[in-house]
Amino acid sequence: MNRRQLLRGTLAVGLTTPALAALTDTRQSMDLALAADLDLVDLADLEAAAETYGYGYHGQAPSRVLADLATDFGGLQPYLDTPQSVSNRARICRTAGQMAGMIAIVLHDMGARKEARQWFATGSKAARESGDRQLLAWVLAREAMVPINYGAPRTAARLAEQARQAAGDRPTAAATLAAAVAARAYALCHQPDDARRAVRAADALMERLDSAARADTWLTHGEQKHHVHLSHAFTALGGTQRAYESQQRALELSAPTSTMTRSLLTIDAAMCFHHGGDTEQACRRTIAVLESLPVPYRSGLVHRRAQDLYRLIPARHHQEAAVGELRDLLAV
Repeated sequence: MNRRQLLRGTLAVGLTTPALAALTDTRQSMDLALAADLDLVDLADLEAAAETYGYGYHGQAPSRVLADLATDFGGLQPYLDTPQSVSNRARICRTAGQMAGMIAIVLHDMGARKEARQWFATGSKAARESGDRQLLAWVLAREAMVPINYGAPRTAARLAEQARQAAGDRPTAAATLAAAVAARAYALCHQPDDARRAVRAADALMERLDSAARADTWLTHGEQKHHVHLSHAFTALGGTQRAYESQQRALELSAPTSTMTRSLLTIDAAMCFHHGGDTEQACRRTIAVLESLPVPYRSGLVHRRAQDLYRLIPARHHQEAAVGELRDLLAV
């Protein structure tokens, strides 16, 4: 409990140097434990915790979720410090891979790109040791979303293809996610043929997913999540009609508390307005999103996506009122 309160306190004021140092200490301790030839005992509680975290923020501030995740992640180490059976060690490594990946997701959402990549690396290490190739594919596909959202789509495409290779051809949540992320990466790389092939592959896999794989969690690939990815891919491709369809369906399936997802979908729609020639409406919609966000969401991924829209606007529009308002808001 003391560790949890400490992390909550340091993270509540943002990703400060002490907060990042505390997270790094937690991650590096696990890296050392993963290098040892040890197994683990009963993981039922921590495995259940990982499953619960997979249901996302549920209206909680990202900093609070991050603190709780990091606390339980640190709780895995004592199991690794005791010699156990090979099968039990695989279980703890699998849980560690899931939790490390989810910590990376939250850090990514908060705008801490470097730290997110480090936690994804730990997640990959744990997934490889667990022997779970679907978990490895999931970690790699989620990691690919960092360079997608921070201006390195070629790196994202490489990671997404690694994820697709790890997942194989079976209709799994990880394979579907990897194909959808690859579509986004290729669209941003201006490789429309590759992007559309990846969309077709993702759609085909999605149709074959069982009900468990379609659950709405970070670890699975539900219909809502699928349309969030397709929204971004088709927006980047300039396919506004398909983008609007995915945006509408994703919004229908998104809970009112899904603040970040709903904001990103709205900015995708704003980009479609820009592609259609209505830059003023694009800016107005994006400004409305940014102004309505709770404080914990005003930096990080949503802010970055709004910046992406602003960078698309030609210089000849920069003196227009709405464009200037968006620029000023992004500078705050």
